[in-house]
Amino acid sequence: MPEPVPAAKPEGDAKPQPEEDDLPPADGAESEADGDEPGMTELTGLFVEKPLNNVVAVAGADITFIARVDSTTLTRKPTMKWLKGKWLDLGSKAGKHMQFKETYDRNTKIYTYEMKIVKVVPGDAGGYRCEVTAKDKCDSSVFEVTVESAQQEVQQGDILSAFKRADAGEDDGDLDFSALLKAAKKKKRPEEPEIDVWELLKNAHPSEYEKIAFQYGITDLRGMLKRLKKMKAVPIKHTEAFLKKLDSCYSVHKGKKIVLTCEVVDPNVQVKWLKNGQEIKPSAKYVMEANGNIRTLTINKTTLADDAAYECVVGEDKCFTEVFVKEPPITITKLMDDYHVVVGERVEFEIEVSEEGAHVMWYFEDVELHKDKDSKFRFKKDGKKHTLIIQEATLDDIGMYHAWTNGGHTKGELEVEEKELEVLQDIADLTVRATDQAVFKCEVSDDKVTGKWFKDGAEVLPSSRHKMTHIGRFHRLVIDDVKPEDAGDYTFVPDGYALSLSAKLNFLEIKIDYVPRQDPPKIHLDTTGNMVSQNTIIVVAGNKLRLDVEISGEPAPTVVWSKGDQPITDTEGRVRVESRKDLSCFVIEGAERDDEGNYTIIVTNPAGEDKAVLFVKIVDVPDAPEDVRCTSVGEDSAAILWNPPKFDGGAPVKGYLMERKKKGSSRWTKLNFDVYESTTYEAKRMIEGVLYEMRVFAVNSIGLSPPSLTSKPFMPIAPTSEPMRLTVHDVTDNSCSLKWLIPEKIGAGGLDGYIIEYCKGGGTEWVVANKEICERQGFVVRGLPVGEKINFRVVAVNMAGRSPPATLQQPVTIREVVEHPKIRLPRELRTKYIRKVGDKVNLTIPFQGKPRPVATWFKDGQPVDTKLVSVRNSNVDTILFIRAAEREHSGTYELLLQIENLEDRATIEIRIVDKPGPPLNVRVTDVWGFNAALEWEPPKDDGNCEITGYTIQKADQKTKEWFTVYEHNRRSNCTASDLIMGNEYMFRVYSENFCGLSEEPRMSKNTATIVKTGLQCKRNPYKEKDMSCMPKFTQPLIDRSVLAGYSTAISCAVKGFPKPKIVWMKNRRIIGEDPKFLMQNNQGVLTLNIRKPSTFDGGKYSCMAVNELGQDEVECKLDVRVYKEPENK
Repeated sequence: MPEPVPAAKPEGDAKPQPEEDDLPPADGAESEADGDEPGMTELTGLFVEKPLNNVVAVAGADITFIARVDSTTLTRKPTMKWLKGKWLDLGSKAGKHMQFKETYDRNTKIYTYEMKIVKVVPGDAGGYRCEVTAKDKCDSSVFEVTVESAQQEVQQGDILSAFKRADAGEDDGDLDFSALLKAAKKKKRPEEPEIDVWELLKNAHPSEYEKIAFQYGITDLRGMLKRLKKMKAVPIKHTEAFLKKLDSCYSVHKGKKIVLTCEVVDPNVQVKWLKNGQEIKPSAKYVMEANGNIRTLTINKTTLADDAAYECVVGEDKCFTEVFVKEPPITITKLMDDYHVVVGERVEFEIEVSEEGAHVMWYFEDVELHKDKDSKFRFKKDGKKHTLIIQEATLDDIGMYHAWTNGGHTKGELEVEEKELEVLQDIADLTVRATDQAVFKCEVSDDKVTGKWFKDGAEVLPSSRHKMTHIGRFHRLVIDDVKPEDAGDYTFVPDGYALSLSAKLNFLEIKIDYVPRQDPPKIHLDTTGNMVSQNTIIVVAGNKLRLDVEISGEPAPTVVWSKGDQPITDTEGRVRVESRKDLSCFVIEGAERDDEGNYTIIVTNPAGEDKAVLFVKIVDVPDAPEDVRCTSVGEDSAAILWNPPKFDGGAPVKGYLMERKKKGSSRWTKLNFDVYESTTYEAKRMIEGVLYEMRVFAVNSIGLSPPSLTSKPFMPIAPTSEPMRLTVHDVTDNSCSLKWLIPEKIGAGGLDGYIIEYCKGGGTEWVVANKEICERQGFVVRGLPVGEKINFRVVAVNMAGRSPPATLQQPVTIREVVEHPKIRLPRELRTKYIRKVGDKVNLTIPFQGKPRPVATWFKDGQPVDTKLVSVRNSNVDTILFIRAAEREHSGTYELLLQIENLEDRATIEIRIVDKPGPPLNVRVTDVWGFNAALEWEPPKDDGNCEITGYTIQKADQKTKEWFTVYEHNRRSNCTASDLIMGNEYMFRVYSENFCGLSEEPRMSKNTATIVKTGLQCKRNPYKEKDMSCMPKFTQPLIDRSVLAGYSTAISCAVKGFPKPKIVWMKNRRIIGEDPKFLMQNNQGVLTLNIRKPSTFDGGKYSCMAVNELGQDEVECKLDVRVYKEPENK
C-alpha cells in the first residue's frame, strides 16, 4: 500500500480555477480527463461517514470536510475524488488554499479522507461532491457550502481584499502586488474621498482592466472579471451579427490546443479577434478560419500567457469569452537523499523536477520554509534542480524535510550529532638548553578547530619569542631563545570542547668544569616525550622525528649513528645527523614505514666508549577493511560483514566507521559516530525495495583509514508472512491434497512460490515434497506411507528467503476414507423430465463416494449411444448432454454408480414432445335452426404427450374468412351456434397439446347450410345526403416556445368536403419539400413536424385548407430559444 500523504503537505501551488458552471468543455480542446470515468459501476453504500449536506463557512476562517469509507468488502484500495459542481476536480487545485489528507486504520480497515479549505473566500461557495470508486463499486455524496462575511457590513476595502490572493506564487515576484499593497497602505490619506473601483471597471474598456487592477491592488483578475460580469445590470443589447456567440469560458491544459468557435449571420463578413483588447495577428500559433457562417480561432501549444480574455468583433457587435490554462502536474524525477552529519557541517537537500521554472515548496516537518533574510535556510534553483541549503547544521535541525510540487512529493531525513574531537598526536615533553628553540606540536581530527595555549594556567600571548600557528589539523607553539623562566607546564585547550593537552618544558642548565680532566664518554638519553619504554620511540608516519641526545666526556667524544650495520653520515636530507657541542641530533623528516628499526649511537674518546640502542617504531593509519559484503537482509535492515585490514598501521585497530548510500547517489550517509568494534553490523532504518551500497573505515589511535571498496548493491527485502488457512482437501492411501491462501503481507520482494514439507508425527526431520517451487495455492503430496500420521507445513519463498511456516494443528492420518456411493438426484428430475423437440438437454447429477465412483448411463436397459448422447464424468458429478433433442431421445434413463461391490442407481424418465397432428374424420352431424353439431376423432400422432384440447373455426362460403368458434375445447364434439340464415358454413379443427396447436387443421367433410324460413326484409328508401361544405378549421394552431435542438410539432384539425388541399407556410412562404419538415394528415388532423429546430426556424407558421367551395386559414407563432445554464449564486 502506498504511504498515506499527510494533509498538511500540499501537492503544489495550483492556479485558481474558474467556477465549474462557467466552464463548458472547450470545443476542440484536448482533455486529459477523457476516459477517467469508470465504466458500468454499481452504486453502493461505501461511506460510513459523509460531509454535512449544508455547511455555512465564515470568510477568512478554515473549514474541514471529512468522509470515511469502509474497505472490508473491497478487493482493492478505493479512489477518492473531491469535485466542485459537475466536473471540476479539486485535486488540481491542491496547494495552500486547498489541502487533502488520506489515512488508513489497519484495525478497522477504514479509510479517512479530509479536504481542508484554508481561509475561505466567497468564491468557495457552491455545490461540492465527494466520489469514491473501487473496481466495480462506487458511491458519492453531495453537499452545499455557503460563505458568510465575518462582519455584518461589508466595506469596499473588504470586497477588494477578497480578490487578493494569499498564494500569489510567481505572480507575487513578477508584478510585486504585495509591495504595491504595502505602499498603498502607507500612502492612505484620510482627506481623499473613497473611489468606487467597481464603477471604474464597469465604465472602462476591457483593455484597461489590468491597468486599473494593478493601480488599486487587485491581484485576482479572474475573480474580478467574474464579479464584474455579475454586477453589470445594464441589459445587453441584442445583436444581429451573431447567430451563436462564443461560450462564456473555455478550459485547456498547458501545451494543448484549443478552438474558439462562433457563428455569424453574414457568411461573407470579416471578423477581428482580440486578446485583452489587443488585435491578434494570424501566425503559426493563432490560426483563424472561416467556413460558411462559422468563425474559429485556434490557439496551438497554449502557455500561461494565453490565459486571458478574448473577443470576436463584427463591426460594432462583439462577443466575449475567457480562456483558462491549466498547468500540468510537476513530477519529481530525482528523489531526496537522507543526511547524517555532525554539528556545523553544510547540508544540501537536492531534487530534480520534470519542468524548468517549476514551483517547489520546502517543509521542515509540518512547517513551510520561506526565503527570509534572517533564516538559516537558503534555496537554490538551477534549471530543473532545486536545492535546500543549511549552511551550518545544529541539533535543532534534526527531523524530516519534505519537497512538494503540484504533482509529486519526496522526503529526506536529517540526523545531526555533536562533534567528537579526536587527538591524533599529543604534546610531548621537551628538555631544552638555554638559547635553543622549543616547539610544542599537537594534531586533532578537525582542521577547523581553534584553540588557546596556556602556561601554568595563564594564557600565552603572541610575542617576539612566542609564536602560535594553526595549519590544518596541526597546532604549534614555538618558543625562541629559551630562558629559565620559560620552564613549566604548557597546555593546549581546543575551543568548544572539554578537552586539554598538556606537556612540560624542562630547562637544561649547562655546568662548566674549569678543571681540565679526562672523562669517559656518556650518553644521556631523555626517556620522556616520544619514548614509550627505555629504548623505544614511536613516531606517526609523515611526522618529523628529532632526537636530541646529550653527550658528555672529555675530550669531546666522536659520535656515530647507524641503522643495523649501515652507518648514517648524511648531514642533509630526509634522514640526517646534526652535531652540536655536547649534543647530537638525529632527524627523520616525514617518517615512513621503512624507517622503522633499531638505531645505534656510539660515542668514543680516548677515555672510553659508550653505546646506546634505540628502536624507532613507525605507526600509521590502518589499511582499508576488505571484502565488505551483505550477508542477509530484512524489511528495513541489512547485515553487513567485512574482514579486518591486513595492516593495522602499527597500532591496534580500535573499531570501524560505516557509511551507506543509495545506488546512483553520490551522497554517503554516516551510520555511526562512535567507533564500532565488531566486524559485523546491522544497518537499520532503510527503505524496502531500494538498492544500497556500503563502505567501511578502520580506526586506530593514529587516525582513520581510507574507505574500503564499495560493497555490491543490496536491497532490503523481507520475506512474506506465512501462508494463510492451510487445510487438508483430500486424503487417499498414499497421498494428501493440501490447499491454502496467499500470505497477507508480501512486500517489495514479491512472491516466487511455495515449498511444501512433511515429517512423521513426533519426528523433527522435515522432507521437501516438491522438487520445484509450487506457484499455485494447492498441492498433492504423493508417496506417503499408509496409516502413518504425518505433519505438514507450507512456507512462502521470495528473493529474501523463506517465510514463517503455516502448519496444521494436528497430524493427518494417511488412509483412504471409504464412503458408500450415493446419487444426489435433483428434485426436478424425480418426476418426468419433459422437453420440446430441438431444445437442449443438460442434466447434471451430483454424487459422492470414496474412492472415486464409476458412473454408467443406460437407456431402456441398454448402454447409451455416445453418438446420440454426450456423457462427461468428474470426481463429484456426471453430466448427460443432448445438443438438440429429438423424439427418439425419449425413454427411461438409468444412472449406475459403482465402487467395487457397492452401487447406487437412479432412474430418470425423459420425454421429448412435439406438436400433435390434426384430428381425424371431422364432420357435421346435424343442423337445426341457427346451430350445427360437429364431431371428430383424436389425432393419430399426439406429439408424445396428452392432447389438452381443440380449436374450432368456421367460415361461410361467400367470404371464406375464418372465425374461431371455440378454443381449448377438451371434448371431441361441439355445437356451433348463432349461424346466419341463408349462409353455408364450412368448419376446420386444430388439435392442441403441451407444445401448442397442430401445424395443419382438419377440414370438415361436409358443410352446414342455414335454410331461410320465408321472412322478408323490407328496406327503407335511401336518400343520399349532400355532405359538401367549405373547409373549416375545428381546432386552431397554438403559439409555442421550444428549445433549440429538440424536435417539435404543431397541430390543427379541419373539416370539409370534397377533401380540401392543405398548404403549410412559414412567414407567408410556402414550405416545400424541405426534409427538415414532415407534414401529416390523419382523418382531418393536420400535423407539421419540425426536426431539431434552430433559431432560424422561429417565426409565424400558417396552415391553409382549400377546396372548390372555399378556403380557411389558421396561424401561430413559434419561438425557438437557446438554453442557458443558470449561474451559481
